[in-house]
Amino acid sequence: MSNDLNGAAITPAPVVAAVDIGGTKIAAGLVDGTGELLHRCQVATPAKEAAETVFAAVAEALDGLAEHPLWAAAGAIGVGSAGPVDGRRGTVSPVNIPHWRDFPLVEQVRKHPAAGDRPVVLGGDAVAMAAAEHWLGAARAYRNALCIVVSTGVGAGLVLDGRVRPGPSGNAGHLGHISLDPDGEPCPCGSRGCLELLASGTAIARQARAAGWRPAGDDSAAGVAGAARAGDPVALAAFDRAARSLAVGIANTAALVDLEAVVVGGGVAQAGELFFAPLRRHLADYATLSYTRGLVVLPAELGTDSGVIGAAALALQQR
Repeated sequence: MSNDLNGAAITPAPVVAAVDIGGTKIAAGLVDGTGELLHRCQVATPAKEAAETVFAAVAEALDGLAEHPLWAAAGAIGVGSAGPVDGRRGTVSPVNIPHWRDFPLVEQVRKHPAAGDRPVVLGGDAVAMAAAEHWLGAARAYRNALCIVVSTGVGAGLVLDGRVRPGPSGNAGHLGHISLDPDGEPCPCGSRGCLELLASGTAIARQARAAGWRPAGDDSAAGVAGAARAGDPVALAAFDRAARSLAVGIANTAALVDLEAVVVGGGVAQAGELFFAPLRRHLADYATLSYTRGLVVLPAELGTDSGVIGAAALALQQR
């Protein structure tokens, strides 16, 4: 048998389909019970388009899986979606996909012609990432960890007492929408001063441009990262501010639930020490209680595949 996931042993035999829906891309794959990604496909997320158009992209990703010979062996479909999600009702309301509000995602996936009678298991994308990293990645050695995705938005999942804890709705650990500044700018979620407005890749690029950075080409966080590596002080300051904001969120979470480790993945984490060095430095300033000092901060090990592998883990758990 493979590693234990959430206390439930997973045998190597099952194959499941998995879909990871984010604000920028929709990735899908076929994954076996050892966590091996056997096939992968990806499409862009038309995040600002109508609800039906966004789901059409999900259907395209499913079609890409259905063309593979192993599709017939897939016994379930795991879906990780940007949130909030409602695992009980099977609906999603992603902050960064504005026309999906209480969108019946599970129902729509079940209706897809290729789905057949396969069960569909829904979870938040960051919870899926936490499941993947706890199963096979950087969090596997820890019983209490916070796993964070810093990309278009900021999401997180919690591993407590050796188990991924999604909470009753599936949203536990939704770090991107804790408010760091009660008088801050309005967030699309309806609150103010949310961490996502300060630490996401979108925020890094926006902050750099507002401070006078003028990109030569790529105006995304990746472009800011390139400028920062070249020594641009405005770009470096944008990464530092994002890292400091994330450090505050991590320290608050550690004070609340008592953690051993923090695993950070997503597109912004691809900047490496450009992001991790200031993150660790600022965390030392904010995580000062006796039980929060010395938190281990690690990059995610599964890279851009963590969401797909995590969605598969959620489905395998239910088999």
